[in-house]
Amino acid sequence: MNNDRLKVVFCWHMHQPEYYAENFYQLPWTYLHGIKDYIDMAAHLEAIPQARAVVNFTPTLLEQIDDYHQQIQAHLAQRTPLKDPLLHALVRYPFCTTQDTPEQQLAERQALVWQCLRINRERLIERFADYARLAELADWLLARPELLRYLDEQYFVDLVVWYHLAWLGESVRRTQPQIQALINKGSKFTLADRHQLMRIIGDLLGSIIPRYRRLADAGRVELSVTPYAHPIMPLLLNLHSASEAMPNAHLPAEADYPEGKARARWHMREALRTFQHYFGRLPCGCWPSEGAVSTATVRLMEEFNIRWIASGETVLHNSLQQAHQSGSTHQQYRLHNGSVRCFFRDDRLSDLIGFEYSRWHADDAVANLIHHLENLADHIPDGEHRVVSIILDGENAWEYYPENGYYFLNCLYQRLAEHPRLEMTTFQHCLPLPTQELPALVAGSWVYGTLSTWIGDADKNRGWEMLIAAKQVFDKVVKTLSSKQREAAERQLAICEGSDWFWWFGDYNPTDSVSDFDRLYRAHLKQLYHLLGKSPPYYLYEAFSHGGGDPEAGGMMRRGQQP
Repeated sequence: MNNDRLKVVFCWHMHQPEYYAENFYQLPWTYLHGIKDYIDMAAHLEAIPQARAVVNFTPTLLEQIDDYHQQIQAHLAQRTPLKDPLLHALVRYPFCTTQDTPEQQLAERQALVWQCLRINRERLIERFADYARLAELADWLLARPELLRYLDEQYFVDLVVWYHLAWLGESVRRTQPQIQALINKGSKFTLADRHQLMRIIGDLLGSIIPRYRRLADAGRVELSVTPYAHPIMPLLLNLHSASEAMPNAHLPAEADYPEGKARARWHMREALRTFQHYFGRLPCGCWPSEGAVSTATVRLMEEFNIRWIASGETVLHNSLQQAHQSGSTHQQYRLHNGSVRCFFRDDRLSDLIGFEYSRWHADDAVANLIHHLENLADHIPDGEHRVVSIILDGENAWEYYPENGYYFLNCLYQRLAEHPRLEMTTFQHCLPLPTQELPALVAGSWVYGTLSTWIGDADKNRGWEMLIAAKQVFDKVVKTLSSKQREAAERQLAICEGSDWFWWFGDYNPTDSVSDFDRLYRAHLKQLYHLLGKSPPYYLYEAFSHGGGDPEAGGMMRRGQQP
């Protein structure tokens, strides 16, 4: 580490919740982001040996990537059924069976056409003329769904093939001649074409974890972890910690999540076990789910020998204000007598990448970001001790960039790797730098510095009430279960404790996404009751959150500070 240069840490958070419920994958986003974003992000780091970054994986994502790879290998070898309906549609033959009623065939075709339009229109459909023609017809057909029954099967085959071709990472399109041949063919894809594409998808998914492990072994990335199923740790430890940053919030009546500290410890133990299984090492650092932290959260991390965590800029500002201290986002902190170092996200620079630069020419965007970093290097006192933390999702932003961010990321890494005054590094390598002490952390997350994204809204609170009711049943029943039954129930409870369900509840989110996650959350809760040998409550069979909003980026991403 060169102490004469300003330290710049990119932390890419790779995260998907548990989509498997009721014996199939309800949503395909794990494998689709796998063949696009997780592959491309590894390829950019591999291409520039001087580049450095932190890559954070959630354990549930690692497990699902592994499961998809094993599914595809088994299907190709033995034709075992695939557990994802969309992936199955890619190789299904014949497309509709004689066992299906006409109504079932129509519903299946309508669902497939709708799914194959759930993709960025400008960047991933209109880029390919053959796909754009299919999508134009699909728009017309969805307004007249009864006509879907009259289309030749080849239309649906071509549509689902193009959907997968468009989702492939840019590094795949540029290096695999088989994919370029399929793109050039454009239509009338055969079953052999589809099996070839399936084999490539399986190989790509199987390569993700080994590629990042090799990068870590070579010292080119630092791998970090998140608590097992991505729970909001401050809320598990104390539901009313949300009041620290939003004192007037309306919260659930329950003062605490039952045995929340034990559950938080469970998520950490399982996270470390899963991480070590896949990467052959224990992590030095942890990106707490959604950067959600509190004093109690940091103290719990100390129990697991976690050496660093990171959170949002406004969490730091709230904590400094409470302590009547001054300080900078661009340095590390620790609690009194604490061993965990705390880094804080530069919201402006992170959100420029997340929301603004996708509309710029890549060279101009990179020049602008480097200009901001050079200004920080010029004006931050004791620049050699400062760390600029740029933290955002490793998947969602690139859908809005031309060519999946290929030109932007390639140019960014190259320019920074060669820069004489800026040093790409990792949080682990910054630990020897001086720290400033904080007496406490005001509970909050990287989103606005509060926990409002997960609690306080009527629908979010209702989600917590249903989870607490299920946890109370769990506590009564769990001691009567066999060890195998208990293990399954504990994991299912952890899935229900994940943050993603609460992220989407609320009328400010889009209807389709709210419907997906409302349904999936209730499916997971029902599964928990079944594992406990109990009948699910009636309310788990009725939607309770409906959405209707039109947020920026479809609600998948948020800015660090309120606009």
